[in-house]
Amino acid sequence: MFSRMSITKSTEDYLAQIDKLKSALKSADAVVIGAGAGLSTSAGFVYSGERFKKYFSDFEDKYGFHDMYAGAFCRYDTLEEHWAYWSRFITVNRYMDAPKPVYENIFNLVQDKDYFVITTNVDHCFQKAGFDKKRLFYTQGDYGLFQCSEPCCQETFDNEEIVRQMMEKQKDMKVPSELIPVCPHCGRPMTMNLRSDGRFVEDEGWHKAAERYEDFLRTRMNLKLLFLELGVGYNTPGIIKYPFWRLTAKNPKAVYACINYGEAGCPNEIKQRSVCINNDIAKVLEDLKQ
Repeated sequence: MFSRMSITKSTEDYLAQIDKLKSALKSADAVVIGAGAGLSTSAGFVYSGERFKKYFSDFEDKYGFHDMYAGAFCRYDTLEEHWAYWSRFITVNRYMDAPKPVYENIFNLVQDKDYFVITTNVDHCFQKAGFDKKRLFYTQGDYGLFQCSEPCCQETFDNEEIVRQMMEKQKDMKVPSELIPVCPHCGRPMTMNLRSDGRFVEDEGWHKAAERYEDFLRTRMNLKLLFLELGVGYNTPGIIKYPFWRLTAKNPKAVYACINYGEAGCPNEIKQRSVCINNDIAKVLEDLKQ
């Protein structure tokens, strides 16, 4: 229905866009939030630079990668090193709070509205900020969950306790061998519950969240909806961006809003009912509070 060639990037005055978005938020019967990696980046969850060096300089010295993302794909010499890296990665990106209150500011905007969140982020920031977990759909997994690497079952396992033990007891870039996680059913190594290939486990909680999201959209399809897209790029546009465009086009009462530094745009078909803001999400949220 839409093509990249038909996308218009907004040139409207910034303050006018802020006012337009404020109005859309106020008048919306319900808000559907779609969040991508740019949102967590705006909140300070960056994978390189000072934050990377603070926690992973020893791995950088040995293996030569220069950001957390590259480290996630590194082949380590031992499983003990592999889990030393991943326990740190999980700790700083899942169990530590984001440096900036971006997620809390979003919650303050919508907490009194009828809302639902769909996100490709896996850092759990929405729930930590106060969002109702029954109004969240994490489509791509959760840093806080393990799964069997086979997988032998469609089951996931909370990892906070074992990760904290790994952090406490690791030494010389290695965790004790007895802390290496294995599947309780088949004994194979555990891995992260992250969608990277066909082995991603969609457990019972995943399917219930998907059903709640679909039900939310179905029961509100004729209402005045605001589709609020935050930090979503073109790596996986079929999950959030394209569906938001289609749903806005189908509902003449709907408004599409996109906040994404350098990548905010919309199809010409819904341009008159869209707000596209090319700016840092953290700044926009602060300005919306004024």
